[in-house]
Amino acid sequence: MSASDPTIQPAALGWPGRAWRPYALALPALILLIAVIGYPLLTIVLRSLSEPEWGVQNYAWFFGAPVNLTVLRRTFTISAWVTLVCVVSAYPYAYLMTAVGPRVRLMLVLCVLIPFWVSGVVRTLSWVILLQDSGVINSLLRAAGFSGVKLIRTQTGVVIGMAQVLLPFMILPLYSVMKGIDLRLMRAAQSLGASPFHAFFTVYLPLSLPGVYAGAIIVFILALGFYITPALLGGPRSTMLSTLVQTQVLSLLQWGRGGAMGVVLLVATFLLLALAAPVMRSRHREAGRR
Repeated sequence: MSASDPTIQPAALGWPGRAWRPYALALPALILLIAVIGYPLLTIVLRSLSEPEWGVQNYAWFFGAPVNLTVLRRTFTISAWVTLVCVVSAYPYAYLMTAVGPRVRLMLVLCVLIPFWVSGVVRTLSWVILLQDSGVINSLLRAAGFSGVKLIRTQTGVVIGMAQVLLPFMILPLYSVMKGIDLRLMRAAQSLGASPFHAFFTVYLPLSLPGVYAGAIIVFILALGFYITPALLGGPRSTMLSTLVQTQVLSLLQWGRGGAMGVVLLVATFLLLALAAPVMRSRHREAGRR
């Protein structure tokens, strides 16, 4: 019996057979990720430690300046508010997508996808027109007999604009989970004596929590790095860390300080997600048992 015998399986000769093929298929994507994400990230970390000289002076400067810590805290606060607004707005919309017929569902899906076809700058400039002191919203308020509200150059305006841009990233994960929930479960709960309100919060809501968690993570992480919307809708009291990074890198040519800001934001995001992961896993297991 020789190795050329066709009856001998590759595994019998110690060969991996087809086990290596999934890794080979994933190799191009892995190389691409390293090239477009890993290498630039490594470069930023090295420049934060090496410019203007090797050391941690850029990080000492960041944590030694109270304004940097204030902006970092504000960045996470605004991102959390944007995530909350998106959850509250997207949940009933995604639920409606699962409850209507195919034609209406198609229209609702198109309403979610159309914003992806419009530039983010154009959408943000539209909010500038709507939110300014003499804009559409304040004109309607004055016509109804109310006083105008300061929305432009405020944190509220930034949250509104960012939530509108990120809303599709919350709706789509929610819908992907909700469409797999059998609505007969709620009717079964009501047949056992539960009110519609109680059946929703004890049956449907726990089953939809994985979609809430997935969408919230996507929206929160994307909101942390927003630049255009806070720059156009915000003011000095709503500055986010991305604006400071842009100022340090492009205006002051302080690549080391800008890189330190980016690394601090990245590490803080990972720490927050690491703290939230056990809670999310436990809630997901509870929803699965129900």
